Amino acid sequence: MTEELDAETLAFAHRMFDLARAGATDELAAQLDAGLPVNLTNDKGDTLLILAAYHAHPDTVAALLGRGADHTRANDRGQTALAAAVFRSSTESVRALLAAGADPAHGNPSAIETAQFFDLPEMTELLRVG
Repeated sequence: MTEELDAETLAFAHRMFDLARAGATDELAAQLDAGLPVNLTNDKGDTLLILAAYHAHPDTVAALLGRGADHTRANDRGQTALAAAVFRSSTESVRALLAAGADPAHGNPSAIETAQFFDLPEMTELLRVG
């Protein structure tokens, strides 16, 4: 995007990312239903889905997935929502992402590599059995 965003638009976008971080599912869902792009991405490449997964908000993850959030997107560091959910040991988020088709081997580090590096055997098993 080559055009500059005005301060009001930037403040609104920051608030949407904060809603994802906080797990404010109902408010975020209302904004999405009103036209907010479900794959809105911040300056680090984090999507609403990645932020909700990283902050262990499975209801928000499910709401985003239900509205078409792209679980294959990786941030600028190569991290996916699935790897973020694994890192946080958020079983419900991991299950929702796997059910949506998220690939445990996608990303850098992948969800599998994340589970192994941080010695999370429950997450490794969950990724294995889906």
